[in-house]
Amino acid sequence: MWPKHSELIVLFALLYSVEKVNDYQYEFTNVNCTTLDKDFADFEYCYLKSVNRSYKYMSIKVNLFKTPITKVKFRAMVFKRFSGYRPFMFNITVDACRFLRNTKSNPIAAYFLDFLKPYSNMNHSCPFNHDLILDKLDINFVNHQLTKVLPFPEGDYLLETHWIAYEINRAVVKVYGTLS
Repeated sequence: MWPKHSELIVLFALLYSVEKVNDYQYEFTNVNCTTLDKDFADFEYCYLKSVNRSYKYMSIKVNLFKTPITKVKFRAMVFKRFSGYRPFMFNITVDACRFLRNTKSNPIAAYFLDFLKPYSNMNHSCPFNHDLILDKLDINFVNHQLTKVLPFPEGDYLLETHWIAYEINRAVVKVYGTLS
């Protein structure tokens, strides 16, 4: 027996809504890099670039002035906008040197590292004796991570990272985006 007309409409609406979940797109809206100790490090550049409608990327370069760096932590917090940005899902602090020696030790940090690995020179353990570069982090790659690998609900997001060396907060990077 065939479904009734109203059941077909409901079935079509459900299939359409499931398909729409897979059609979410992430877009960078802003990036803000702040140095808290200019004697230790400073950003040479920190920007978003839109080449065309389909190719957009983020690039960051921080110059390190007191190398080698042997003690680094990072704190990552995700916020979602609900009449102001509110904490959402992640708020972790990780000893970066220890984590980079064994990336399987922290799955959440590994998820964030997967964003950077193909585009960065921050993919080895301490010491860091060179400038740190994130070169042309492709929006299509970020979109895949946020919609397929670990799907996020649509909305406006802020990823705030604090870079801590020798127990002193040295820099803050804020990446804003929209998943719609």
